[in-house]
Amino acid sequence: MRRFHYCSVVVLALVFLMAGCSSTRMAYRYADWGIVWWVEDYITLTDTQRNRLNSNITEFKQQHCQAELPKYANWLTRLEQAIEQDTLSQATVRQHQADVFDALDRLTVEITPLATELLGSLSDAQVQELAQAMAANQADKEAEYLDPDPIAERRAREQRTLERAERWLGSLTDQQLETIHRWNQARGDQTRIWLDGRARWQQALLASLKARDVEGFADQVARLIQDSAAARGGAYQAMLAESRPALARLIADLLQQANPDQRQHLRGELAELKQDFYALNESC
Repeated sequence: MRRFHYCSVVVLALVFLMAGCSSTRMAYRYADWGIVWWVEDYITLTDTQRNRLNSNITEFKQQHCQAELPKYANWLTRLEQAIEQDTLSQATVRQHQADVFDALDRLTVEITPLATELLGSLSDAQVQELAQAMAANQADKEAEYLDPDPIAERRAREQRTLERAERWLGSLTDQQLETIHRWNQARGDQTRIWLDGRARWQQALLASLKARDVEGFADQVARLIQDSAAARGGAYQAMLAESRPALARLIADLLQQANPDQRQHLRGELAELKQDFYALNESC
C-alpha cells in the first residue's frame, strides 16, 4: 500500500503502518506517534502544531477504530470464505478490490480536515522546508526505482512483486513465477509514470500552499487528497485505469494456480490479520 508523498502519507499512514508491521495491533496503537515522526521528517513542527496534530490523530483514530475496523474484519471474513469455497474468479477479486478502494475513499474524506488544518497552519519557512524535503525525497525515489537500463528496471519491479506475492502465498511455483513475469512485462513505463504523477501532485500541493490564507484553500486541499489522480496528469489516470483490472487479473490467476499449501498459508495470514482487527475493535 503500496502506494506516496507528504499529504497522502498523512492521509494513509494508518493503513501503511498496519500493512508494513508484523503486529497490526501494535502498529495501529502507536500510529499517532508514527505519523508525527513521519511529518517531522518533512517539516519541523512547533510545539503548538505537534500537540494539535497529536490531539487530532488521537480523535480520528478512535472514530476510525469504532467505525471502520469492524468493516475490515467483515471484509476479511468474506475473503476467507471465497478462498475456502474456491470462488475467487477475476470478477470476485475485482469486487474485493473495489471494497478496498471504497474503504480508502472513506479514509481520505475523514482525514481531510486534519490534513487541511495542519497545512493551513504552516509558516512560509515551513512551506519552504516542505518543498526542499519533497524534492529530496523525489530524487531518492527516482534513484531507487528508475534505472537507465529499462530491462534492469523491469527486473527490479518484478522482484518487488514477487516479494509481495510470497508474503501472502509462501514459495511460488514455476507457473506463478511465469505469470508474474508476463504481467510485469506488460506494465510498460508504469514506474516512470507513477513518479512523474507524484511530482505533479507535489507541485500542485505547493502551489495551493501559496494561497493557504485565501478562501477556497480547504477546497483545494480536499480535491488534492480525495481526487489525487486528477493532479497527477492524464498519463497517470490512464495507467490507473489499466493497472487496477490488470492487478485483479494477476491476483485471480495466482490464486487459481495456488496449491493446497499456499492456500493454507494465505488463510493463516488472513486469519491473523482478522484476529488483530477484532482485538483492536474490542479495545476501542
